[in-house]
Amino acid sequence: MKNLFTLLLSVLLVTGIYAQKLPRIKILATGGTIAGQGASADRSAYTAGQLPIKDLIAAVPGIDKVAEISGEQISNVGSQDMTVEIWIKLNKRINEIYKNNEADGIVITHGTDTQEETAYFLSLTVRSDKPVIVTGSMRPATAISADGPKNLYDAVTLAASKQAAHSGVLLVFNEYIFTGRNAVKTSTTHLNAFTAPNSGPIGQVYDGKVTLYESPIRKTNKNTPFDITGLTTLPEVAVVELYADAPATAINAYVASGVKGIVTGGLGNGNLNKVNSDAAASAVKKGIAVARASRVPSGRVTLFDETDDQKLGTIVADDLIPQKARILLMLGLTQTTDSKKLQEYFFEY
Repeated sequence: MKNLFTLLLSVLLVTGIYAQKLPRIKILATGGTIAGQGASADRSAYTAGQLPIKDLIAAVPGIDKVAEISGEQISNVGSQDMTVEIWIKLNKRINEIYKNNEADGIVITHGTDTQEETAYFLSLTVRSDKPVIVTGSMRPATAISADGPKNLYDAVTLAASKQAAHSGVLLVFNEYIFTGRNAVKTSTTHLNAFTAPNSGPIGQVYDGKVTLYESPIRKTNKNTPFDITGLTTLPEVAVVELYADAPATAINAYVASGVKGIVTGGLGNGNLNKVNSDAAASAVKKGIAVARASRVPSGRVTLFDETDDQKLGTIVADDLIPQKARILLMLGLTQTTDSKKLQEYFFEY
């Protein structure tokens, strides 16, 4: 009897130790399609940001065997309504969680419309190298074959993996892993909504296993100067997309409104037609930072090519798409207004 009691006690102790070893993953919910509800399972119409975080977690079988899960609701909006205010709130909470040792990894559920922007913003501002994973879904929770539970399971698996540390903020979707910097939404409706046109995915989550092919090169997290602790707003930066025979109406209007920076989604290698070149040069003379990006989804915008950046006073966004160039310019302007330093940021981060 004594031996049986000792055996049972040993089993309980081992079980307790094993349970304690599960990584602690905190899920921060912001809304989006993954929390959406539709009128019926076979209809595409739905309302984003309806389900609370506890319902999202409950819909994922086996997730409790991967990690010790807890959740918080940061916001509950469709990501078309994502704001800088919510970004700052997210950044603050992530930094608090890691400073207070509340979790070993963090997963953010988010709508896909601006998911790539949030991932890049956090990759530049989070002050910890511990895992932060962003995911979402293309189908609402009520749809047939909803993709949210699988994406959330994969995101938790990645966040619980030691491989995810020191990689910046990562985005996992449809089993692929992307850096927050390089991920781009390239489909409006398909499940494989994200790609990385200039680099491809850096890994995948398949059958519950994480495989990383490479490590990100660009500096992220606490290796950037963008500590926004204490900030409640960011410098306003606008995006202007060009097209054939585009007037300078948009640039001139943004200058008049008092923006601190403008990103142009230029033609080809970020080129501006004459009227917009003149408007950009005028904006620079008024102290407004102007960064040239391209409306083309892949490739770099290069200095001193067809456009004379030295003459215009503009900088280039390298391979960042316009909406991500806006984020880096906003953060850069919290540190400096010097165009040479801002240009260094675009080549470094």
